[in-house]
Amino acid sequence: MPTLYIVPTPIGNLEDITLRALRTLREVTLIAAEDTRTTRTLLQHYSIETPLTSYHEHNKLAKLDAIFAALASGDVALVSDAGTPGISDPGAELIAAAIERGVRVEALPGPNAAITALVGSGLPTDGFVFLGFPPKKSKARRDFLAEIADEQRTLIMYESPHRLTETLAAIADTLGERQVCVARELTKLYEELRRGSASEVRAHYNQQPPRGEIVIVVAGAAPPEIVVWDEAAVRAALRAAFAANEPLNAAAKRIAREAGWDRRAVYALGVDEKVDVEACDDHCADSP
Repeated sequence: MPTLYIVPTPIGNLEDITLRALRTLREVTLIAAEDTRTTRTLLQHYSIETPLTSYHEHNKLAKLDAIFAALASGDVALVSDAGTPGISDPGAELIAAAIERGVRVEALPGPNAAITALVGSGLPTDGFVFLGFPPKKSKARRDFLAEIADEQRTLIMYESPHRLTETLAAIADTLGERQVCVARELTKLYEELRRGSASEVRAHYNQQPPRGEIVIVVAGAAPPEIVVWDEAAVRAALRAAFAANEPLNAAAKRIAREAGWDRRAVYALGVDEKVDVEACDDHCADSP
């Protein structure tokens, strides 16, 4: 069955391509490239003569039929101008269309600017959110950031050089003075990773306007501060739960979460309170 191969290409350094990617680019019948000039440079470097066709934001609808016609009789490789196709580029639509038409799709691993910037940033990598490009207009950009202000995972976004300082200002104003890392020209000769608060990094680029492709990595929001209840407050909450006929297991779990306590400790207090309540009920029932 003909296959659409998703082939990552270097984000700067031409050595950052896998042997499997090179073999695939040699063996397919056609390469669909976001920027044929950039891809042609890569192919010439590795003496690959596979035919090229363009597939980008401005011709993607017109090119679909030609690409699927090629897939009817052979394999096609999809490449972006740099990195992994389908990440903030029109390749995602071709991939979705291929799957919808029953074409076999195979994704190869390889370079990705967002992940490279994340691991080099020094910010937490155990959970992160990729946001693509923020909106170009100022108000829309700030609204976009406000929607993710409480996100505790690390944030990753792409940005153009001429909007970088505006976006850093919006980050400082909307998200606060979080730690950020601006990764610029990754894997290239003038690679730079600039770390600091959003305002500090913005001040640097106000003095030295940036060039090249940019990834911004932003620390996630700090977790909300939990105010730990004292024992009297926990006991009062348990008594209220019993008065509302809430089962002890459910009450202990809920109150532990709200009070910043261990569930087992709340449960033990609940047993104690339940005994007291039942003893009081028996005593009150026997009283004249």
